[in-house]
Amino acid sequence: MAKRGGFPMGGMGGRGGMQSMMQQAQKMQQNIERVQNELAEAEIEASAGGGVVTAVVSGSKQLKKVTIAPEAVDPEDVEMLEDLITAAVNEALQKADAYAEEQMGKVTGGMNLGGLF
Repeated sequence: MAKRGGFPMGGMGGRGGMQSMMQQAQKMQQNIERVQNELAEAEIEASAGGGVVTAVVSGSKQLKKVTIAPEAVDPEDVEMLEDLITAAVNEALQKADAYAEEQMGKVTGGMNLGGLF
């Protein structure tokens, strides 16, 4: 009698294995959605110029607030203020990326899911 295939029950442990895998995938999907919602609510702050300009972004990288100390406003040097704002926002966005990666890594176990977040 010839041996059919090298794997019992289709190679994945049969229907039970496939169902278990689907349940795990659904649970991961729910956890990813939960973390995405938490990221949207999270606030990440960064500052520039010794704290004279502060930017706050959400964990989903939306600029929420910019605070500028009065001493940073010099009508003779608007370019400096623009640079400080840009630096603060960019740093906040970088922190938001790192935070999102850390939070998603907890859910996905470090798996790269190709831009799902």
